[in-house]
This record gives sequence, C-alpha cells and structure tokens, in this order.
Amino acid sequence: MLLRNVDQASGLCNGTRLIIVSLGKNVICARVIGGAHAGEVVYIPRMNLIPSGANVSITFERRQFPLVLSFAMTINKSQGQTLTSVGLYLPRPVFTHGQLYV
Repeated sequence: MLLRNVDQASGLCNGTRLIIVSLGKNVICARVIGGAHAGEVVYIPRMNLIPSGANVSITFERRQFPLVLSFAMTINKSQGQTLTSVGLYLPRPVFTHGQLYV
C-alpha cells in the first residue's frame, strides 16, 4: 500500500494498493490493483521522507520507498490456506533441519 501522494494523475495516491512486479535497488515496478487505474504498471522511486511530527526537535530524512506491506501471512498461520501464488523471503533458515514443505 502506498503511503504518500506520488502522482495523483496516475492514481498513485495515499492508500493505493499495488502488486509488486519487480524490485530494483532504487525503483519498484508495481501494478495498481483497484480504482480507475487498475491494471496499469507504475514505477515508484525511493524518496526522501522527512517526519513532520511536533515532538521531533531536530530534522532528519530517510531515503526509502513510500510503501507499506498491507497483507502478510506468517508461517505458523499459513497452514490450510489456498493461494494462487506465494513469494517467500527467507534470508536465514526458519524450519528445523532445513525442511520446507507445503
């Protein structure tokens, strides 16, 4: 889900849901799920995000993608679910004895 208004003319507004097509170091290729621009392929760059909270006395910025994960399923909760496609990111072993099963 998109966190910032990137390009309102292309339908990239706060809360837009996207499916990631490919990941790059500085850009993400995604497909818009709903709305008037459903099915369109868009490119989202890394952006400088500056917090605007009143509690922060210093200004700092982070360079990151303006996205947040909106649907995820943990390994323990995924048993019995039916999905057409699944992506796994396992930087270290999560199962005992290296067993990965479905």
